[in-house]
This record gives sequence, C-alpha cells and structure tokens, in this order.
Amino acid sequence: MEFRLLGTVSVETLTGPLPLGPAKRRSLLAALLLSANTPVSIGRLTECLWDDEPPSQARGVIQGHVSRLRALLAGADAEAYGVELATLGDAYVLRVPETLLDSQRFEELLMLAREQRGPADAVLMLKEALSLWQGPALSGAFAGPPLRVASHSLEESRLATVEQLSRAYGALGEHHRAAALLTAETAAHPLRESLAAELMLALFRAGRQSEALDRFHRTRRLLADELGIDPGHELADAYALILRGAPGPFPGTAPPEAAPSPPAAGTPVRVTGDGPGADGPEADATAPPRPPLPAVPPSHTGEPHPVDLLPRAPRGFHGRAAELAALSRSAAGEAPVCLVTGPAGVGKTALALQWAHRNPALFPDGRLFADLRGFSAAGEPAPIDVLREFLLALGVSPRRVPESVPAAAALFRSLTARRGLLVVLDNARDSATVRTLLPGGADCVTLVTSRHRLEGLIASDAARPVPLDTLETDDGTALLAGVLGEERVLAEPVAARRLSELCGGLPLALRVTAARLAGRPHWTLAALAGELADERGRLAYLDVDDTGVAAALRLTVQQLPPGAVHQLARLGHHPGGHYDPYAAAALAGTDPVTARAALERLAAAHLVTETAPGRWVLHDLVRLYARSLDPASAREALIGVLDHCIATALAAADMVEPGGEPCFVLPEDYRRPSAVQDFADRAEAMRWLATEREDLALAALAAREAGLDDRAWRIILLQWPQMVWRARDNWSPLLELALESARAGKDAYAESRVLALLGWVLTEEGRTTEAVALLERSPALAREAGDPLGEATALINLAIVQAELGALPTGLENCARAVTLARREGDRHTEMLALQHLARMHLTARRPEEALACARAGLDLGPEHEEAARRSLLLAVCGEARLALGDEEDGVRLLDRAAQEAERAGYDEGAVRALAALLRVSARTEFRRRHDEALRRLAEDS
Repeated sequence: MEFRLLGTVSVETLTGPLPLGPAKRRSLLAALLLSANTPVSIGRLTECLWDDEPPSQARGVIQGHVSRLRALLAGADAEAYGVELATLGDAYVLRVPETLLDSQRFEELLMLAREQRGPADAVLMLKEALSLWQGPALSGAFAGPPLRVASHSLEESRLATVEQLSRAYGALGEHHRAAALLTAETAAHPLRESLAAELMLALFRAGRQSEALDRFHRTRRLLADELGIDPGHELADAYALILRGAPGPFPGTAPPEAAPSPPAAGTPVRVTGDGPGADGPEADATAPPRPPLPAVPPSHTGEPHPVDLLPRAPRGFHGRAAELAALSRSAAGEAPVCLVTGPAGVGKTALALQWAHRNPALFPDGRLFADLRGFSAAGEPAPIDVLREFLLALGVSPRRVPESVPAAAALFRSLTARRGLLVVLDNARDSATVRTLLPGGADCVTLVTSRHRLEGLIASDAARPVPLDTLETDDGTALLAGVLGEERVLAEPVAARRLSELCGGLPLALRVTAARLAGRPHWTLAALAGELADERGRLAYLDVDDTGVAAALRLTVQQLPPGAVHQLARLGHHPGGHYDPYAAAALAGTDPVTARAALERLAAAHLVTETAPGRWVLHDLVRLYARSLDPASAREALIGVLDHCIATALAAADMVEPGGEPCFVLPEDYRRPSAVQDFADRAEAMRWLATEREDLALAALAAREAGLDDRAWRIILLQWPQMVWRARDNWSPLLELALESARAGKDAYAESRVLALLGWVLTEEGRTTEAVALLERSPALAREAGDPLGEATALINLAIVQAELGALPTGLENCARAVTLARREGDRHTEMLALQHLARMHLTARRPEEALACARAGLDLGPEHEEAARRSLLLAVCGEARLALGDEEDGVRLLDRAAQEAERAGYDEGAVRALAALLRVSARTEFRRRHDEALRRLAEDS
C-alpha cells in the first residue's frame, strides 16, 4: 500500500489504485496525509474542502467522506500495513507509517543526499527523490486555501531539489546535464530567477556563453513585461560573472588561492568540531540548503583542537523522525531560531542533542550549549555566566570578557557575525533570557527547548516552533528494548506495549520504568504493568532516585501563578477527557473568562493541550498529578461539573425544541454554574451533544459511582435529541445505566421517563419483545409520580411497538389516550407527536380520512419554527392519505413538500420515506435522483 501526494492524490495497492471518488474526498485524504499521525480538526478539514462559505451540512459531508474512506481502507486490508483512520473527539487522525507516504520518502532521500560526501552519490539520491513526482502536487483534489498553500510549498521543495541536483551535476563537471535539467524547469517557471541564474552558469560552464547571455536578456525582458521589475541580485551577479568570463568555483569547492591561512596574533580561536546534520527534508524553497551540495568539509590543518560544548548524544533515542525533519526545515534560512516545546519529560533535550549530533559538516564554526535551568530547583544561571562561557569558547581572553550583560551580549553577536555556529539553549523559561543569548551571524542557528510556548520569541524573533508530543506505542516499546534488551521485550510483547501505554508515551516515564526493570531482572514486564494499572500508585512507581514524572511536573507547577495551580488541581477531578472554559469554570468554581485564562496559562506550560479551538485535554500522568494537588476537593469539583453538564444539556435541548416540556425538575442541591453556554441554533446544539457524548457518558458513570444518582439519570436523559436523531447508535447501555440510577434513587418519575426512552430505542433497534416489556410498566409509573406528560410519552412509545407487533387497535387506543393527556395539559409538542403517530396508525389501518384529519390537526398545532423533521413526517402522512383517497395531484404535491423540508433539514431518513412513497405513483427522474442521493447520504453516515 502506498499513499501519494506528489502528483494525483491516490492510494496505490497491489490490485491498483483505490476508487477514492469525488475531489472533496481526495481533499480530505490529502489534508489528513499532510498532517499524518496528527489529529486534524473538523474546522481545519472544512477549510480544506471549501473555498468560500461552507454549507450548513459541512460536518455531515465530512463525516460521510471519512466513513467511505475508512471503508475503502478496510477493504484494502490497511490494518495489515499499520494504517488506521481514527476519530479523536472533534478531530480525525490518519495513522500511517511514514514509509508508505511518498512525500515522506522524498524528504528522507533529500536527507540522505545531504549526508553524502561525494557529489556522485548525492546525484543518485536526488534523482531518486525527484522520480517520486508524478505531476503537480495534490492533483485531483479540490484545493481549499490550506491545500493550495501546501501544494505551493511542495512544489517549492521540488524546485529547490532541482537546483540542488544541477549543482551536484556541476560539481561532477557534467554541465550539459545540469543545463538540460534546468532548461526544462525554466520553461515551466520562467519568472523564477534562481532557476534562470543556475541555468546561465551551467550554460557558460558548458561552453555555451552566448546562450547564457541570451537567457539573461530574455528573463530580464520577461520580468519587466510581466512584473515591471528589474533582475534581482542573484540574476544580475550571474550575468556580471559571465561577462567577466569567470563565473567562479562551483558551490561547495574552493579555488587554490582561497586556502585558509594561519590566524593572526590576537585573533579569537575558531570554534570547530562536530556539527548536527540536516537530517530532515529540504530547506524552505526561498533559501538554499546550507551548505550547498556537495558539502566539502573545511580543512583545519594547523589549527587548535576544536572546541565543542555539546553534551554527548542521547543513548537509546528512538522515533521522532517527523520532528527531526521539522527541525531541519526550521533550521534553513537566515539566522533561524528553532523552538522545541513540549511538556515535562517528553524528551525535548534528547531531540535537540540528537539533531545537533547528526551531521558534523553543517556548522563548520562549532557548537555551543547552555542549560538555562528554567525549571530546575537549582535556579537559573545568570546570563553573564552563560555569555562568559560562550565568549571563552570562542577564544576571548578571560580578561577581555565584559562584566555587564549588554556589553558581553554585544561582543558575542560581533564575534558570531561571520560564523556558522549552532547555539543550543536548553530549558529556557522565558523569551527575554533567550534574546540576550542570540548570536549575530546570518549563518548561525539557535536551537531553544522549553516547557513554555515562548510566544514572545516567536513574535519578536520569528522563532519557528517544533512542538513535541508523546511517543507512539511502537516507539515507546523500542525505547524499553534499548534499555532492557530486545530479548526481554520480545519475550513479553503485549506487556511491553501495555507499559508504553500506561506511561502515556512519555519518554521520562518509560526510562524510569526501564530503570526499575533493569535493576530487577527477576521481575516480569506483565507484573510491573499490573502495578502501574492502579492509578493510585502509578506516579509513585514512576519515580526513581532523584528522577521521576512527579518531580518533573512539580518543577513546572512551581512556576505557575496560584490561579492556574488551582485550575490544574480541579481539572484532575474531571471524569471526562476534554475541557472547555465552561466545564473548567464549573470545576474550579470560577467563571469561563477566568477559566480560559488559566487554561491558556496551563497550555503555555504544556500541562494541558488544546486539541481544537476552546477544547483542551490532560495527559493521563498529568491528570494523576493534578488530582494529588487537592484531593479533598474531589466531590465538590465533581458536583460542579455534573451540574454544568445538566445546565448545558438543558440549554441544548431547549434550543432543539424551543418551548418544549422540560424533562424534569432540577435536583434540590443543584448548583447553577456562573455561566451556561449559549447555542446559536439547533445545529450547534446538536453538534455539542454529539461532540460531548463520550464525556457526558463518563460524567454519568462517575455520578453513579459517587452515589449521585439524581445527576446520573438526568445527564443521560438529556441526550434525548441525539437519541431520537440517531436511534440506532447503541444508546441502550447508557440508558440501562440511567435505569439503574433511577431505581437506586427509588424515583418513579425518573424510572418512567427512562423506561419510555429506552423502550423506544429498543423498538428502533428491532428488539420489540424487550421493548414492550419495559414500555408496559412506564405509564403506570408516570401516573404514580403524577407526571401526565410522561404518561403520554410512554403511551405513544408503547402504541408504536404494539402496532408493530400486530396489536393495531390497542396501539390506536393508547395513542388516542396520549393525545387526550397532552391536550389536557396544554402541551402542543407532545400532542403533535401523538397526533403524528396516530395519523400513521390510521393510515396503516386503511383509514385515510382519519389519518388526514389527525395529520392536519398536528400541523395546525406546530408554529412556523417547529422542528422540520416532524413537519416532514406529518406532511408525508397527508400526502399518502391523499393518494389513498384518489387525489393523486395533491398527494404528489404534499409528498414532494415533505421531502423538500426533510432535505433542507438534513433529515435523510424522512426524505427517503417521502420520496419512496412518491416513486410508487410517479416515474419522474427527479424523484428517483433525489431518492438515491438521500439513500447514499444515509449509507455514508452509517
């Protein structure tokens, strides 16, 4: 299996390409592949699939494409290749080994090309990389703005590689090949001055001076005519060199007269030594890779032994290929500042050092390193001490090191102005400290690591962030094997994977775990996994000597203001996995504005992660640590978030059915949150219920376990809009939990309501025998609780299942009783629902006049803004009744109107029902097309 972006977006298999279908599905695949192994939010996918305002059903369209793509991958046995399209909250992630993605192999080949010492080997690697291109990047996809940017970036990378290959040909003396290669690309990109300049020099070196000069004049005229500009310095310099008849040495070589001379007396000693390699993909297309291929290491014969402040390379380093490649991309350009950020223990220093040790030729003037100890109990070093160490390494006499920070920083910038240095600043706490230590040379790279995002450094110095997340399970297992030995890990592969998961992919936790096992060869991996599975002692097991997860987190938390610490402590008691500012406020007893500020502060310290705008998560080990900060507040925090769930779900249900009958009264000790989320429309309310489904279920389970049964069944019952809309979506287990809670509290009202909804869901699932047994008990319980509207709802649901089981007269009787009860209570919504089902039963009983009367009465009850799905069903009954009475014209008109209302509301099931009835009496092509489209949408959503 192979995924292709460098050409037409496709998935190649042994039996040929997968039939991906429409352009938007290819766009979805491209967006997921461009962020392979990283969650992509629904919002980001929407931007990729639509150029302008997305349709109201954009989420449904995306879900349909994801469903179809998932089916295609499953049919191609993607799991065997390690490929998985997973849902993560409000986002999707395509997990795929990098070796299966052509763009990743392209970057890997570029990395290998840079590591070759000879130009002949570099040519082989670069040609292989360019052979992966089968046409313009992302062809066949609908290019929304983010995809257009990505396509342009990929094309820029390809062109930069073409220029690299031409220079490598030149180093071999194969100038005709370089000219042929560049001629074709220049024809396709006539305004790209770097290509034209390279072509001019290649032509001249091939003995074709007149063609080289002609190329300059043609390009100059084109720039003037098309853009109204003169040639840039690159093109003008190439022209001047050719006119002088000496275009200079090929990049990467030095003429004899340029041999280095001994340093003059008093000149600072040159810092040399091993430098990190550009291990990842090519540099930004706007700046040539450093150094240009082929790289020729400088000679330092007679110079002092090189000075190198880098610590040793990390041992047992595994994975991180994408991050290493991202660092190489970030290190391209002029005086770049690369910023590796991530939570405590995620391996930021190890990544920085691994990258720094990769290639000894990239930084010919040396490597400097300083641990800024921004999160250390020992405190931070003074900036003057760091600068003094750097200046001494650069050859400055101790007596010449300035005493003030500004003077020392200025001297450091001056000495690095013409050097190619790597400066690693580890464990930085703030941007101001880093700015003082930045070198002055355009060829210097600064690599900063921090637990904070250092957004100030991004704003002031264009720092390029490289966020570091936890390790995948396979890489975590490999890390364990690196310490324990492969034999021990291979002997218990399942337990090794379980340990990696329990450590949450955190390298620090994995190393502590490996250290415990290494010192106890008689322990099994399974035994330790069993110990770690108990959350109460997990953090204690992940501490050894002076190293551990809790200790690392403690140092981070010490840097936080009290409000952020309070918020973190309360987050540890949340029963779910995701937080928004409203939930966080309810946990902490604050307001959403305060909670959001605290969450932003925690995110800046990498203690929480923002997975989507306004939606955060905690790493499992951070959650356990947070819980330990204030264990006494657990029940108070839980009640706060449970009542937040109830309040928000009530607001969502009220938006779904404005003015509808509330499901229940609130608990006696209910604590209303300081603010409740507003919903702009029905779609937003339904989206919230769908997004929060898992967390609402976890909240209900936590309430049940804590003995808060009055909250548990309410949280579950309030999800009725989603249950009605997606009845066959496995709601039974959750409703059975609600039933347990209602019975535990001996609450007849709650039991009746839950039985009515559970019975209806079981009916929709085809489990009618179980449904009728539950529903027969519900009306009596409602009467016992004094809940006439609950009794009416129970009677409606009981009547539906009775009619399905053949007891139509009994069903008609119960539905009529429900109409009477609802009318007596003055509840139009429940009356309308009862009339809808009564009308359908009359139609089944071949009483079209009674059916028509009931349906019309139901429509008369509903206001203009009544739910479109219910109106569609009533209109469909009217249309079918008209057909049964022989009025075909009016029947067709009403059924068409019912289908249109269902289509506008995205209620495909109702559209299919109305259009199927139309097709029984009409052969119009339009009805068939709409029917098939609605069926297809239903299939994609399932």
